[in-house]
Amino acid sequence: MINNIVQAEYEHLNDCVLALENSELGRVYFSQEGKANKAISEGISKQEIFVAIDNKGLCLGFIWYIPYGAFHGFLYLHIIAIKEEYRNLGLAKKSYEKCGYIEVGVIPNLYKSGVAEFLMMKEIS
Repeated sequence: MINNIVQAEYEHLNDCVLALENSELGRVYFSQEGKANKAISEGISKQEIFVAIDNKGLCLGFIWYIPYGAFHGFLYLHIIAIKEEYRNLGLAKKSYEKCGYIEVGVIPNLYKSGVAEFLMMKEIS
């Protein structure tokens, strides 16, 4: 299903906003009008967002990472959102694993009650 993962450009903004706003994460953290658009625009401008593209060139969703965001020394995968029609196909976790990440833990209720944070790491040699 995923043909390529590429750096997001502003042409992907609407697809990324749609994926985020129509997700549980979006409803919990980005319910205010325009908040998702503003946040994703910032991520694109900082070149921190990558999009999953299918073989027809359609944007399926995105991964937003923050360099040195975890413990000020490790890459932090800030947000991942997949368009509603592509969910439950394993795309989000497969995207991480395709980049060499493995799940090492889960922290429930870290930022918001009822929302778990998944910890994934990648060994860098």
